[in-house]
Amino acid sequence: MNNKVLKEEVDKYLNEYFNGKTGYNKKIYESMSYSLNAGGKRVRPLLLLASYGIYNDNYEEVIDVAAAIEMIHTYSLIHDDLPCMDNDDLRRGRPTNHKVFGYSIALLAGDGLLNEAMNIMFNYCTGKSEEALKACSIISKAASSNGMIGGQVVDILSEGKKISEDELRYMHKKKTGELIKAAIVSGAILGKAPSHELELLAQYGDKLGLAFQIKDDILDVVGDTKIMGKKSKSDLENDKCTYVTLYGIDKCKAICEELTEDCINIIDKIHGNTEYIKEITELLLKRKR
Repeated sequence: MNNKVLKEEVDKYLNEYFNGKTGYNKKIYESMSYSLNAGGKRVRPLLLLASYGIYNDNYEEVIDVAAAIEMIHTYSLIHDDLPCMDNDDLRRGRPTNHKVFGYSIALLAGDGLLNEAMNIMFNYCTGKSEEALKACSIISKAASSNGMIGGQVVDILSEGKKISEDELRYMHKKKTGELIKAAIVSGAILGKAPSHELELLAQYGDKLGLAFQIKDDILDVVGDTKIMGKKSKSDLENDKCTYVTLYGIDKCKAICEELTEDCINIIDKIHGNTEYIKEITELLLKRKR
């Protein structure tokens, strides 16, 4: 099993999830599926599976939770793209959800994906061990008003302003980093990782989440819209403070490389099959979208 195969399994699960959903409300399933299956990188579910895979190779046991975290991520993208937020018209190379289904249905599709993710995790936890409940609780908290939503709030409030490095780091740790870290830590908890390795993976998650966001900031300036599948320079147009506006491209590239090296050094301290999580770490530094 490798990351390519794991991604195919996640894609298959998500592609089939809404099959057969009918009723007067079937439009919402079409809208949810449209964004969920638009060809994302699946970074968060892959990190969860790779972290779990350090300790166990029966990935089928946790693919439900991996799918749930991708639903949470996709819901956040639908809402981010809305006119009241970033007002984007392109995501993953396709028109954004509200451009296809309208503002109201897109808003509800985001709500629907978040709630569906919670349903999946509740069902997963039923009859299982305390590890399952703890892992899913970490994911839920990462998406909360003190997690991803909290970061989005700071992002909105800071538009058009020059903010401090501390506030910028806080914003990105919450908006982007929390869910990435949650994927890693929850996967390890489900794999019954020893406590000292959970601490190492939490440190790894913090660094990887920050590196991921800084790389996003870089790509927003130098990336190709056709390759990224979303509009470049949108942060600049929305007058947002980013790592690039604070430090410049060259220093941001150096920070990304340093953080990635730190991540690899942490992984090297962990016993088990770290091949897949190390591969993802290195690919995220080199990505072009």
